[in-house]
This record gives sequence, structure tokens and C-alpha cells, in this order.
Amino acid sequence: MSEFFSHPNASIPSDGPPNPLPGQPPAGAGGSAGGAERGRSPSAAEAADPPAPAAPLAPLPSQHPAPAVPAHEGYPQPTAGPLDSPSNPPADMEALLPPDLQGLRPRFGRGSRGRRLVKKEAAATPAITPQQRLLLLDIWRRSGLPAADFAALVGLSKHTLYGWKKKFDAEGPAGLMDQPRGGPKGSRLPDLTQRTILMLKQANPSWGCQKISDMLLRGPALPASAAAVAHVLHAAGYELEEVPTRPHPDHPRRFERARPNQLWQTDLFTFVLKRQNRRVYLVAFMDDYSRFLVGYGLHASQSSALVLEVLRAALTNYGVPEEILTDNGSQYVTWRGKSAFAKELEKRGIRQVVAAPRRPQTLGKIERFWGTLWRECVESAVFVDLGDAQRRIGHFIDHFNFQRPHQGIDGLVPADRFFGAAAEVKRTLAARVAANALELARQGVPRAPFYLTGQVAGQPFSVHAEGERVILTREAGARQEVDLVTPAVAGGGPAPAMPEPVCPVGVVTGAVETEEQEAPLPGTSPLDAGLEQLPPLPGDPKGGQS
Repeated sequence: MSEFFSHPNASIPSDGPPNPLPGQPPAGAGGSAGGAERGRSPSAAEAADPPAPAAPLAPLPSQHPAPAVPAHEGYPQPTAGPLDSPSNPPADMEALLPPDLQGLRPRFGRGSRGRRLVKKEAAATPAITPQQRLLLLDIWRRSGLPAADFAALVGLSKHTLYGWKKKFDAEGPAGLMDQPRGGPKGSRLPDLTQRTILMLKQANPSWGCQKISDMLLRGPALPASAAAVAHVLHAAGYELEEVPTRPHPDHPRRFERARPNQLWQTDLFTFVLKRQNRRVYLVAFMDDYSRFLVGYGLHASQSSALVLEVLRAALTNYGVPEEILTDNGSQYVTWRGKSAFAKELEKRGIRQVVAAPRRPQTLGKIERFWGTLWRECVESAVFVDLGDAQRRIGHFIDHFNFQRPHQGIDGLVPADRFFGAAAEVKRTLAARVAANALELARQGVPRAPFYLTGQVAGQPFSVHAEGERVILTREAGARQEVDLVTPAVAGGGPAPAMPEPVCPVGVVTGAVETEEQEAPLPGTSPLDAGLEQLPPLPGDPKGGQS
């Protein structure tokens, strides 16, 4: 190796000084050389006759002879060639390697340390196959060279050679095989958790990943992050759909009180009972800190009496708040004087906070609850009458308070925050909440299954119940509703009664609904009966009538 790394122009003559380096005058005999060395200019004769070049000498014997490499089938054997003459170094070191190893970039010596900007090479070094790794290890063992020297010859690092050798000693040729990178593909959640995620998504298509994660943690206690839920849904074929929305010109502004019963919000909501085509009005009071519904009421009219009854029921069960936030509805605010609602709050020492007109964002928490109530209950439910709607909406409020996680309060249920300092009260009320409160709110009391099929005049048909309806299906798949009467319970026994909700409900007593009043006959008045009971006036034989 010493002959290869010697300088090609630094040959040493056998009987004289060494040849000069390029750019230096040759050393002559006598004083000419010394004069030249002392800075004297050479004469014209000396400049005209340059000295003849010295003949090259035979190469010196190598001080580090190359080790003998045993003969092996398929490996090139060392022959007298490029390495035997220091004046004729090999033009390409790849010629010394086997054909399948020619392509590795040699690295002679270490580069400069530190950071520097380099241009990325267009063609990357090809990957080394397991067969090439095994061949390189075998050549390295046979050569007897140190790891650093051999690695520089083949364009590798000595640490790479040591790593290959360690794997080969531990596992044999299998340790040199390509290993798969990264973790195992697919979700790492248990199969039970993955099936539960898919069942929840199928039963509630509007639920997002965070909502499903919160329900898994609170319900069956199956931990799964929102990202893990999204991975399972994506593997099952669900895709993220971009739904265009209208632009919001203003950024949202949020506020939240620091403790329960510091601020309540109240508002009214209206919808139509489908079976009776009758409009009803719902009022509710919500705690601002916990989103806990403290009271509700459902009536056929949006009167102040309904709001006051719901307020009194909520105050009786959950205490007196410091403030109540309302809008500018006629039930809360009058343009002249004080409303009955304002007088009730003043009597109880509660401060009324009125939102700005045409600004529903101020009551955003309870407005958001109306949207949740509509999507998850009222939109798909078919109520029998006003009383059935009142009970089933109460069960949904129980589900909202005690079972439904809320993303606005870090995945907790409203009862967790509202009863933070009263665990016993929360435990007692939670025990009274029906386990299937959401199903009771959506479907009502579970009915016995009803299904009938057969043929009439050679035409097949089937009759089955869907909630409160009975559907007739013909051969071509045409559906027809044949009866609106609820199917009788199997066995002829009484129908199961729906349990009463836990949330306090305000009922307006002594009020007659205007929709059920009969119109008086022509020429009569409801006051006629009272006038007949008046004592007769003097000189009036017909009594109190005139």
C-alpha cells in the first residue's frame, strides 16, 4: 500500500540527490548550484543547455506487504499488476472488487468536520443487497485489513462493518437480511374497541371522533384517542368530507362563569307535534359554568306564566343563582315598566342581565343546546301528545345532564361540573336516571315486536311495526301506512308506563289552553251564566239581565 500512495514524481536516483520538484532548477556540480541557491542569475550558457532528466530507479520493496488471500471460487486472485509499480497506480480502484461490488463510492480519509453546504448528488448510491453484505464480510475477513482501511476502500463506514459482523455472529446470514421499517400496519386497538367504535358510528352518524372517544371512556371504559378512532374509521372506509359553510365575518367571543349557580341562561324553543300538527313551546334554564339544565317546561303557549313556573321549580331544586341572562323576549322584558319575570327576580335578589338585540351569540350555550335537542331527539321522534312530548324531552335532558359528554367542558358531562362539590347529590340523582334515557327520548317506551307476513290471492305481503306506525309492504316493495294506533302489548296486559324524568319541570296550573276551547254560540257569551246569578234589580222581573 505504501507504493500506491507515494508521489509519482518523487523518484530517488541511486547515485545522486533526488530529482527537483517541478518549478525548481536542477542541482548541478560546483558553484553553479550554489550560486543559484544564493540568488545569483545563471549564465546564458547555463540557461541554454538544460540538464538531462535522471533515469527512474527501480521501486523500493514495500515495507507492508499485502497479506495472502486464499483462493476462493468467484473471487479475483491477486496478480502482478497495478499495485506492483508505484509509478503506475491503478486508474480505478473498482477494478480490484468483484463485479457485484463495483459501484460503491470509495472514501479515502476523513472529510473536514463541522457544518457545510453541499449540493445534493443527482444519483444516490445504490442500496446494498444482503448478498453483497455477506460477500463484503467474507472479503474483509480474508483480507485481514483493519475495519477502517477496508471500509474506506469499499465506500462504507467501519461502524457499518462492525454492525454487520455483530448481526452475523448473533443470527447468521438471517441477520444481514433487509428488515421492515416502521411499526405494524393497521390499528393497535383491541378488536373489541374497534368493533365498538364502528357500532357507535353506525348508530350515530353525526358523531365525530372526539365524541366517540369521550363516549368510549365514559361508557364501557375503553380508552381510545380521537386520532385512534379516526384511524379505525378510515380503515373501515369512512372518509373526511369537506362541507362548504357560509363565511362568518366576526370571530367568536367566549365567556364562562367560574362556578355553578353564578349565572343561568334561559330561552324559548318551538316545534310542531307531527301527529297533531300542533305548535308547542319549550323553555329551559341552563347553568353557564356547567351547561347543566336546571329546569324546563313545555306548553301550548309562550306565556310568562310558563317561564315563571319553570323558574320556581328550578330555584326550589337547585338553589338561587346570582344572575340570569335573557334575551329581549316579551316573557322577560317589557318596553314599559317591569315584567312579571323581572319582578320575580327582584323579589328573590337575582340580577337580570339582558343581551343585546339581534345578538343570539350572547346566549350561545343554550342556543347550542336547542340544536342538539333537535338533531338528536325532536327531529326523528314522533310524540303521541303534549304529555308524552314533555316526558320524553325530560328524559333527553336527563341524558344530556348525566350521560352525554360535552366537548366544551373537556369531555365531562354537565353533572360532573355542577355537582363538583356535592358528590352525594350527584350520585343519588344519577341512580334515578334511566340507563336508556336517550332511547326513551327518541323512541318512547319499548314495544313488543310486531311482524306479520303471508299471501293474499297469490300476492305476498308483510305487515310490521315501526315505532308508533304499522307499515304494509307489498310485493313490489311499495310501503303503505295502514294504522296509526300503537300495537297492543303481547299478552293483553297493560302497556308499560314511562318513568318520570329527573329534571324539574314547570307546569302551568289553572290555565286552559286556547286550542281546546269551544267557540260560543252566536248571541251568547261566557258571562251569561254569571249574570243570571246576580240578584234582580228593583222593578226588573228578569233578574240581573237587562
